[in-house]
Amino acid sequence: MRNLRRSSNNEAVSPVIATVLLLAITVMLSSMVFVLMQGALTTAEKPPAQATVSVRGLSNGFHVIRMTSLDQTIDPAKIQFDLSPENMNDGSSISGLVSDPGVYGLIGANISFHDRDAGYSVSQGDYFVIDSTTIGSNTGTWRFKLVDLSSNSLMVNVVLPPIES
Repeated sequence: MRNLRRSSNNEAVSPVIATVLLLAITVMLSSMVFVLMQGALTTAEKPPAQATVSVRGLSNGFHVIRMTSLDQTIDPAKIQFDLSPENMNDGSSISGLVSDPGVYGLIGANISFHDRDAGYSVSQGDYFVIDSTTIGSNTGTWRFKLVDLSSNSLMVNVVLPPIES
C-alpha cells in the first residue's frame, strides 16, 4: 500500500491572487446587473411622431387621406382625429379616436380609418375615408387634424381640397 502523504510542494493559488480574482468577478457581475437594470429603471419618452399625408377630393363626394410616411407605428387608441370647418359657424366639428368602433375599419361611416396591414396600428399606407357630402365638408374650407395623445403632439394638419368634378 502506498503512503498517501501530501507533497510539500504548494500548488494552490496564493490568498492575495484569490482575493483579487474574487473582487474582479464581483465587480464584473455587479456591473452587468447594473447595465441590465438601467434600461428598466429609466423611462425613455418617445419622440413625437412625424407624418406626412396625401389628400384627395374624389368626384363621388369622398375625401381620402393617406399616410404617405410615418416614422413609427402608433396605437389607434392614442390618436385623435378632428375634422372642423375653418369658420366654426359653417358647421360642427367632428372628432374622436381612431380606435372608435364607428371609425376603425368600418366601411360606409362618415369618417372611417382603414388599417392596410391589419396590425391594429396606425402606420404608413393606412388611410382615412371621409364622406364629405354627408358631413358637409365638401363646401367651404375644412381642416383635418391628427393628434398623437401619447406625446400630445400634432401629427397632421391639412386643409381638405375641393371635390374633383
